[in-house]
Amino acid sequence: MPLHCVCGIFVFLSVCLISFTPPCDGGNILVFPVDGSHWINMKILLEELHARGHSITVMRASSSWYIPEKSPLYTSITMEMNEGFEDFFEVYLKENMRAQREGASALTFFKLTKDFLSMISIAHSMWTDALTQIFDDEHVVKSLMDAQYDLVLTDPAIAPGVILAKYLKLPLVLNVRWITSGEGHFVIAPSPLSYIPVPGSGLTDKMNFIQRVQNIFFYGIVLFQQKFLVGPSYDAICDKYIEGGCDVISLLQEADIWLFRSDFVFEFPRPTMPNVIYIGGFQCKPAQPLPADLEEFVQSAGEHGVIIMTLGTLVNALPKEVADEIASVFAKMPQKVIWRHKGERPSTIGNNTLIVDWMPQKDLLGHPQTKVFVAHGGTNGVQEAIYHGVPVLGIPLFFDQYDNLLRLQERGAGKIIQLADVNGHSFEEGIHEVLHHDRYRQNMQRLSRLHRDQPMAPMDQAIFWVEYVMRHKGAPHLRTEAYKMPWYSYYCLDVLLLLLTAVTVLLLSTLAIFRFLCCRARRTTKSKQH
Repeated sequence: MPLHCVCGIFVFLSVCLISFTPPCDGGNILVFPVDGSHWINMKILLEELHARGHSITVMRASSSWYIPEKSPLYTSITMEMNEGFEDFFEVYLKENMRAQREGASALTFFKLTKDFLSMISIAHSMWTDALTQIFDDEHVVKSLMDAQYDLVLTDPAIAPGVILAKYLKLPLVLNVRWITSGEGHFVIAPSPLSYIPVPGSGLTDKMNFIQRVQNIFFYGIVLFQQKFLVGPSYDAICDKYIEGGCDVISLLQEADIWLFRSDFVFEFPRPTMPNVIYIGGFQCKPAQPLPADLEEFVQSAGEHGVIIMTLGTLVNALPKEVADEIASVFAKMPQKVIWRHKGERPSTIGNNTLIVDWMPQKDLLGHPQTKVFVAHGGTNGVQEAIYHGVPVLGIPLFFDQYDNLLRLQERGAGKIIQLADVNGHSFEEGIHEVLHHDRYRQNMQRLSRLHRDQPMAPMDQAIFWVEYVMRHKGAPHLRTEAYKMPWYSYYCLDVLLLLLTAVTVLLLSTLAIFRFLCCRARRTTKSKQH
């Protein structure tokens, strides 16, 4: 066949295929993210949404740590906010680590809890002030209305995005693991405290009586936080700007879709709901080649392999004495070490240890030379370690990190050393155990196989459900109406009261009848005797 005929047929078929491809109109998405490590998650999702043709607007604070004002991914709306929280946060982190090093005690626990609740209260107050400024600015409100967004995508660890969606009457998608007070499941799904551990409790799904008491105590702290520290700030805004009023918990329960950054390879099994979509590990991808100098350093380790260590985005360095102890242990090991450390250089550092300000964590975890990941237990790092099958030696510092690492330890894929217990001896024992006991790597690789064995990649799931909400202008059919019920109806206490009343009336009536019959029989007997 002549070449020009072949080309003509190819062009014809291409035109036909294009003609039969369903159109995909880009949506218009308003994003209200949370700063810090939460933004890393949100940005990865925004990159994929942008690549698929969606228009994105991001609301950010003028004092934002990581969210730039200008980006090829989105246009931004900048809110004026007072600076200073970052300094307060750094002071809290340092004080937290210092208190842990002094040793565990009831006094230390209550002090850390008080400081944490105080910090959370300040953060929410700052954001409610910023939201008030938005609602009071007619030009900003008009521009938000005129933009005709299709939905609001927000991280509900802070609640302004949730309230803004209600104000603009837009469908709501949550990129979530944490809400304003604790873990997201607890406000949307049945959560029996007999086997579902409250974050911060340090418990698993197997609890004895004393541990169940402890679990309820920690749940009480969560309720106190929401009722007295977080809720009142947002309630005031709801009462002023939302017709009919509202509260944060009800607004969360009204959300159309929950993109939940976890999965049951990692999480303990528990009840869930149809509008909760699990996207744990959605940020994970196959490893890319390392920069040439880093690849050369990794390969120089030979058969011994490489250990990598990082404490995430929030902590630049451990206390000096801890860093020196860890560095001295690394110096004695045959492995090469890559350590993200931005504080004072440890005096005991060895020639085998490379100190860096930043590392390509995903690519290093996916490198065949990487043997152990020394980490603080942040959600991103734990999920990336699972994806690449690298066992973890964990040093939890604060927030959810101990709970994350506990889940790995329960599955035999990691080991925890508390910061208070870190010294040369304990760290050396821990690193050698994870490095030389094959069960840690085998268990983690089993988790990796389970995590990867899914009908649809977590990122594809996330994008599908965001676009699903845009196509159908919400997903109310997946949402429970239970949140509209008063608490006594939810737990059927009114039904129980009715049944108890009915049974009581029946028993009393039966008793009264028997008494009446007995008394009548006695009177009849006496009258016959006379």
